[in-house]
Amino acid sequence: MKRLAAILVTFFLAGVTSADQSIPDKYPESVLYDAPREVIPGVWSAIGATAPPTYENSGHNNNLSFIVTSEGVVVVNAGACYLLAKALHNEIRRITDQPVRYVILENGQGHAALGSNYWQEQGVPVIAHVDAAAEIEEGAYALLSRMQGYNRDKAEGTEVVLPDITFEDQYVIELGGIRIEALYLGPGHSPGDIQVWLPQQKLVISGDMAFHQRLLPIFDNTDTKAWLETYERFLALEPEVVIPGHGVPTDMDVVTQYTRDYLVFLRGEVQALLDEGGTLDDAYKIDQSAYSNLDTFDELAARNAGIVFEAMEFE
Repeated sequence: MKRLAAILVTFFLAGVTSADQSIPDKYPESVLYDAPREVIPGVWSAIGATAPPTYENSGHNNNLSFIVTSEGVVVVNAGACYLLAKALHNEIRRITDQPVRYVILENGQGHAALGSNYWQEQGVPVIAHVDAAAEIEEGAYALLSRMQGYNRDKAEGTEVVLPDITFEDQYVIELGGIRIEALYLGPGHSPGDIQVWLPQQKLVISGDMAFHQRLLPIFDNTDTKAWLETYERFLALEPEVVIPGHGVPTDMDVVTQYTRDYLVFLRGEVQALLDEGGTLDDAYKIDQSAYSNLDTFDELAARNAGIVFEAMEFE
């Protein structure tokens, strides 16, 4: 806990304080929303905005992390566009002379995957779960079109490409004496969600398995029941430090409160409605004010309830 406290103090002093969509771009000289900062020795993360993707944040509304070893760098998330990937690479070059060896995608969403063609141009293989690769193949052109809509000129150079390497259960990288495990623990927030686990450092880059600071979004293809089951396997890792998909580094207690506990709460409220013969309109009115301090609450709370209601009707 002392190590985590020191990490959080570092981030607070660096200006990464409470999540707030009104905070302007923190790194105006770069396409990145904010500069990378060292979380623990050798592990860095450029913390994205906790707001939806916009031109102002360049689609950098997720965390772009990287692990520096004596034999090369492993990047987690390609970025939302070519120029964002390039900007992250420029930051990595300021920090180390080691080349980027691999890029791991936490899932097949646009802000994780659309910068992949930049990295492939540099000769860096892109790694993803098989389900994330299928998601990219099926839907990336729609994601590209959406990104081009908000990013306009910042979308220049971005092209849809598929991952070079796919895996089903785990993909292990041994580099510079560091073991890096890309793990698929089961269904979660979206198809092919994976976690990057550093067992020696007791640090996990959780991707969208775990949220805090912003309300987690539930998609039409999100299986919240399965997510809760997978979360128990995530807890079993027992990390000391969590770099979530969105928001500053924290610990398991915090992300559990805003991820597992939120899902349990929402499913419980929906089940009570179903038992009483409630309707979809009633679901939209579920009181979720206990989570109203989180960013994207206004955009997502009622929508989340509606999706869960429609899914649980058929469980």
